[in-house]
Amino acid sequence: MLPEHQIITRLMVAAVLGSVVGIERERLNWVAGLRTHMLVCVGSALFMIVSAWGFADVLHHEHVALDPSRIAAQVVSGIGFLGAGTIVLRRKVVRGLTTAASLWTVAAVGLAVGGGLYVAAVTATGLIVIILAGIKPLERRLFLARRAAPFLILVIDRREVSLFAIESVLEAANLHLQRMLIEHGGDPDEDRIQITVHYTGNTNVLSVTEQLRRMPGVREISHTLS
Repeated sequence: MLPEHQIITRLMVAAVLGSVVGIERERLNWVAGLRTHMLVCVGSALFMIVSAWGFADVLHHEHVALDPSRIAAQVVSGIGFLGAGTIVLRRKVVRGLTTAASLWTVAAVGLAVGGGLYVAAVTATGLIVIILAGIKPLERRLFLARRAAPFLILVIDRREVSLFAIESVLEAANLHLQRMLIEHGGDPDEDRIQITVHYTGNTNVLSVTEQLRRMPGVREISHTLS
Protein backbone atom coordinates (compact mmCIF):
# COMPACT_ATOMS: atom_id res chain seq x y z
CA MET A 1 0.00 0.00 0.00
CA LEU A 2 1.24 3.49 -0.82
CA PRO A 3 2.10 5.50 2.35
CA GLU A 4 -0.38 8.23 3.23
CA HIS A 5 2.17 11.02 2.95
CA GLN A 6 2.94 9.88 -0.60
CA ILE A 7 -0.76 9.95 -1.48
CA ILE A 8 -1.12 13.48 -0.12
CA THR A 9 2.05 14.64 -1.89
CA ARG A 10 0.96 13.27 -5.24
CA LEU A 11 -2.49 14.82 -5.03
CA MET A 12 -1.02 18.18 -4.02
CA VAL A 13 1.52 18.08 -6.86
CA ALA A 14 -1.29 17.23 -9.29
CA ALA A 15 -3.31 20.22 -8.06
CA VAL A 16 -0.34 22.57 -8.52
CA LEU A 17 0.52 21.33 -12.01
CA GLY A 18 -3.13 21.46 -13.05
CA SER A 19 -3.38 25.04 -11.80
CA VAL A 20 -0.38 26.10 -13.89
CA VAL A 21 -2.18 25.10 -17.09
CA GLY A 22 -5.54 26.31 -15.77
CA ILE A 23 -4.24 29.82 -15.13
CA GLU A 24 -3.19 30.10 -18.77
CA ARG A 25 -6.70 29.12 -19.90
CA GLU A 26 -8.35 31.29 -17.26
CA ARG A 27 -6.68 34.47 -18.50
CA LEU A 28 -8.37 33.94 -21.87
CA ASN A 29 -11.77 33.57 -20.16
CA TRP A 30 -12.39 30.03 -21.39
CA VAL A 31 -15.11 28.01 -19.67
CA ALA A 32 -12.59 25.34 -18.70
CA GLY A 33 -10.25 27.43 -16.59
CA LEU A 34 -8.32 27.17 -13.34
CA ARG A 35 -10.65 25.02 -11.26
CA THR A 36 -11.56 22.67 -14.11
CA HIS A 37 -7.93 21.91 -14.95
CA MET A 38 -7.05 21.43 -11.28
CA LEU A 39 -9.95 19.03 -10.79
CA VAL A 40 -9.09 17.03 -13.90
CA CYS A 41 -5.45 16.71 -12.84
CA VAL A 42 -6.23 15.77 -9.23
CA GLY A 43 -8.95 13.36 -10.32
CA SER A 44 -6.68 11.63 -12.79
CA ALA A 45 -3.95 11.30 -10.16
CA LEU A 46 -6.43 9.80 -7.71
CA PHE A 47 -7.69 7.36 -10.31
CA MET A 48 -4.13 6.23 -10.92
CA ILE A 49 -3.43 5.83 -7.19
CA VAL A 50 -6.61 3.84 -6.65
CA SER A 51 -5.93 1.72 -9.72
CA ALA A 52 -2.39 0.85 -8.63
CA TRP A 53 -2.78 0.49 -4.87
CA GLY A 54 -6.44 0.67 -3.94
CA PHE A 55 -7.07 -3.06 -4.29
CA ALA A 56 -3.84 -4.34 -2.76
CA ASP A 57 -5.71 -6.01 0.11
CA VAL A 58 -7.32 -8.58 -2.20
CA LEU A 59 -4.14 -9.64 -3.96
CA HIS A 60 -3.45 -12.39 -1.43
CA HIS A 61 -6.57 -14.26 -2.57
CA GLU A 62 -6.05 -17.12 -4.97
CA HIS A 63 -6.75 -16.49 -8.67
CA VAL A 64 -6.91 -12.72 -8.11
CA ALA A 65 -4.86 -10.51 -10.41
CA LEU A 66 -5.00 -6.77 -11.02
CA ASP A 67 -4.15 -4.68 -14.06
CA PRO A 68 -3.41 -1.12 -12.88
CA SER A 69 -3.45 0.17 -16.44
CA ARG A 70 -7.17 -0.51 -16.93
CA ILE A 71 -8.45 2.47 -14.94
CA ALA A 72 -5.78 4.72 -16.46
CA ALA A 73 -6.92 3.67 -19.92
CA GLN A 74 -10.51 4.56 -19.06
CA VAL A 75 -9.43 8.02 -17.92
CA VAL A 76 -7.79 8.62 -21.30
CA SER A 77 -11.02 7.86 -23.15
CA GLY A 78 -13.40 9.24 -20.54
CA ILE A 79 -11.82 12.68 -20.43
CA GLY A 80 -12.87 13.08 -24.05
CA PHE A 81 -16.48 13.59 -22.96
CA LEU A 82 -15.45 16.49 -20.71
CA GLY A 83 -13.31 17.96 -23.45
CA ALA A 84 -16.20 17.76 -25.89
CA GLY A 85 -18.16 20.07 -23.61
CA THR A 86 -15.65 22.86 -24.21
CA ILE A 87 -15.99 22.68 -27.99
CA VAL A 88 -18.47 25.17 -29.40
CA LEU A 89 -19.89 25.36 -32.93
CA ARG A 90 -20.88 28.88 -33.89
CA ARG A 91 -22.01 29.56 -37.41
CA LYS A 92 -20.03 26.56 -38.64
CA VAL A 93 -16.87 27.77 -36.86
CA VAL A 94 -15.44 25.34 -34.31
CA ARG A 95 -14.02 26.92 -31.14
CA GLY A 96 -12.50 25.37 -28.03
CA LEU A 97 -10.43 22.57 -29.54
CA THR A 98 -7.25 23.82 -27.87
CA THR A 99 -8.91 23.93 -24.46
CA ALA A 100 -10.27 20.42 -24.98
CA ALA A 101 -6.73 19.28 -25.82
CA SER A 102 -5.35 21.00 -22.72
CA LEU A 103 -7.85 19.10 -20.54
CA TRP A 104 -6.79 15.85 -22.20
CA THR A 105 -3.09 16.52 -21.61
CA VAL A 106 -3.70 17.69 -18.03
CA ALA A 107 -5.38 14.34 -17.40
CA ALA A 108 -2.20 12.67 -18.64
CA VAL A 109 -0.18 14.83 -16.25
CA GLY A 110 -2.39 13.71 -13.40
CA LEU A 111 -1.91 10.07 -14.31
CA ALA A 112 1.85 10.59 -14.38
CA VAL A 113 1.83 12.22 -10.95
CA GLY A 114 -0.38 9.46 -9.58
CA GLY A 115 2.13 6.94 -10.87
CA GLY A 116 5.04 8.78 -9.28
CA LEU A 117 6.52 10.03 -12.55
CA TYR A 118 7.22 13.53 -11.29
CA VAL A 119 9.86 14.45 -13.85
CA ALA A 120 7.59 13.46 -16.72
CA ALA A 121 4.66 15.36 -15.19
CA VAL A 122 6.60 18.58 -14.55
CA THR A 123 8.26 18.48 -17.97
CA ALA A 124 4.91 17.88 -19.69
CA THR A 125 3.33 20.76 -17.77
CA GLY A 126 6.10 23.10 -18.86
CA LEU A 127 5.69 22.02 -22.47
CA ILE A 128 1.91 22.46 -22.29
CA VAL A 129 2.24 26.03 -21.04
CA ILE A 130 4.83 26.84 -23.70
CA ILE A 131 2.58 25.44 -26.41
CA LEU A 132 -0.50 27.29 -25.17
CA ALA A 133 1.06 30.65 -24.35
CA GLY A 134 4.34 30.77 -26.24
CA ILE A 135 3.51 29.19 -29.57
CA LYS A 136 0.33 31.21 -30.18
CA PRO A 137 2.09 34.52 -31.00
CA LEU A 138 4.50 32.64 -33.26
CA GLU A 139 1.60 30.85 -34.93
CA ARG A 140 -0.16 34.13 -35.59
CA ARG A 141 2.97 35.64 -37.10
CA LEU A 142 3.75 32.67 -39.35
CA PHE A 143 0.23 31.90 -40.55
CA LEU A 144 -1.44 35.29 -40.38
CA ALA A 145 -1.80 35.54 -44.13
CA ARG A 146 -3.62 32.22 -44.25
CA ARG A 147 -6.23 33.10 -41.63
CA ALA A 148 -9.71 33.10 -43.06
CA ALA A 149 -12.95 34.71 -42.01
CA PRO A 150 -15.47 31.97 -42.73
CA PHE A 151 -18.51 34.20 -42.68
CA LEU A 152 -19.21 37.83 -43.38
CA ILE A 153 -23.00 37.99 -43.58
CA LEU A 154 -24.95 40.85 -45.17
CA VAL A 155 -28.70 41.28 -45.50
CA ILE A 156 -29.29 43.75 -48.31
CA ASP A 157 -31.97 45.33 -50.45
CA ARG A 158 -30.93 44.34 -53.95
CA ARG A 159 -32.61 47.45 -55.40
CA GLU A 160 -30.23 49.80 -53.57
CA VAL A 161 -26.88 48.04 -53.33
CA SER A 162 -24.81 46.16 -55.90
CA LEU A 163 -22.47 43.24 -55.42
CA PHE A 164 -19.76 45.21 -57.21
CA ALA A 165 -19.97 47.97 -54.57
CA ILE A 166 -19.62 45.43 -51.76
CA GLU A 167 -16.64 43.80 -53.45
CA SER A 168 -14.99 47.19 -53.93
CA VAL A 169 -15.20 47.96 -50.21
CA LEU A 170 -13.72 44.57 -49.33
CA GLU A 171 -10.83 44.90 -51.76
CA ALA A 172 -10.06 48.44 -50.61
CA ALA A 173 -9.70 47.07 -47.07
CA ASN A 174 -7.40 44.24 -48.21
CA LEU A 175 -10.12 41.63 -47.73
CA HIS A 176 -9.78 39.21 -50.61
CA LEU A 177 -13.05 37.65 -51.70
CA GLN A 178 -12.88 33.87 -51.81
CA ARG A 179 -16.53 32.80 -52.03
CA MET A 180 -19.93 34.45 -52.12
CA LEU A 181 -23.22 32.66 -51.43
CA ILE A 182 -26.47 34.53 -52.13
CA GLU A 183 -29.81 33.45 -50.69
CA HIS A 184 -33.24 35.06 -50.97
CA GLY A 185 -34.41 36.74 -47.79
CA GLY A 186 -37.83 37.14 -46.25
CA ASP A 187 -38.83 40.09 -48.46
CA PRO A 188 -39.08 39.86 -52.27
CA ASP A 189 -36.28 42.42 -52.68
CA GLU A 190 -34.07 41.13 -49.85
CA ASP A 191 -30.94 39.00 -50.29
CA ARG A 192 -28.77 37.34 -47.66
CA ILE A 193 -25.13 37.28 -48.76
CA GLN A 194 -22.62 35.00 -47.08
CA ILE A 195 -19.04 35.90 -47.93
CA THR A 196 -15.78 34.05 -47.29
CA VAL A 197 -12.67 36.21 -47.34
CA HIS A 198 -8.95 36.05 -46.64
CA TYR A 199 -7.44 38.89 -44.68
CA THR A 200 -4.18 40.10 -43.16
CA GLY A 201 -3.32 41.65 -39.82
CA ASN A 202 -3.40 45.12 -41.40
CA THR A 203 -7.15 44.87 -41.88
CA ASN A 204 -9.32 46.92 -39.53
CA VAL A 205 -12.34 44.65 -39.35
CA LEU A 206 -14.53 47.06 -37.39
CA SER A 207 -13.81 49.82 -39.89
CA VAL A 208 -14.81 47.58 -42.81
CA THR A 209 -17.97 46.50 -41.01
CA GLU A 210 -18.88 50.13 -40.37
CA GLN A 211 -18.32 51.05 -44.02
CA LEU A 212 -20.56 48.24 -45.18
CA ARG A 213 -23.20 49.09 -42.59
CA ARG A 214 -23.40 52.68 -43.85
CA MET A 215 -23.95 51.62 -47.45
CA PRO A 216 -27.49 52.36 -48.68
CA GLY A 217 -29.47 49.16 -48.87
CA VAL A 218 -27.51 47.21 -46.24
CA ARG A 219 -30.11 46.21 -43.65
CA GLU A 220 -28.03 43.95 -41.42
CA ILE A 221 -24.42 42.85 -41.11
CA SER A 222 -22.57 40.34 -38.92
CA HIS A 223 -19.19 38.65 -39.04
CA THR A 224 -16.99 36.05 -37.38
CA LEU A 225 -13.69 37.81 -38.04
CA SER A 226 -11.23 37.74 -35.13
